[in-house]
Amino acid sequence: MTTPGPTATPHPPDCAETPAARRGLGARAALAYLAAGAAFGLVLVRSEVVAWWRIQEMFRFDAFHMYGVIGSAVLVAMVGVTLLRRSGARALDGTPIAVPPKEGGLPRTLGGGSVFGLGWALVGACPGPILALVGAGLPAFAVVLIGALLGTWTYGATRRHLPH
Repeated sequence: MTTPGPTATPHPPDCAETPAARRGLGARAALAYLAAGAAFGLVLVRSEVVAWWRIQEMFRFDAFHMYGVIGSAVLVAMVGVTLLRRSGARALDGTPIAVPPKEGGLPRTLGGGSVFGLGWALVGACPGPILALVGAGLPAFAVVLIGALLGTWTYGATRRHLPH
């Protein structure tokens, strides 16, 4: 009789392992991503989602503004992911878009959410609008951008050793 050994948890593939990454990003695609990012940044700035005082209002439960934005984003993401899963959508390079189920459940969500929230409260911005804040004329967020890039690099260098 054999006993089952430890099951290896598959880790997500490196970005460099995807067919699109092996071919490189074309100039048209890069411009499209740049335009989409600039438009998204403009929306974030105009809707005051990146304003530090809006974030402070949220953490003090003084206003509904940020909760409405975040709740709307969660709803849109739920509908979008559901449609992606059901439609069999493909990426521009023809590879199927797959949204794998998350493992680890509540402890990982609480741990990751706590680290994310702590960073958000410390710098006054989540990672999404950092470039928008720099572009909106707040150069102090360049320090936050450097920290985010260092964190991303550290994760990339250590991800094979982390429990996924």
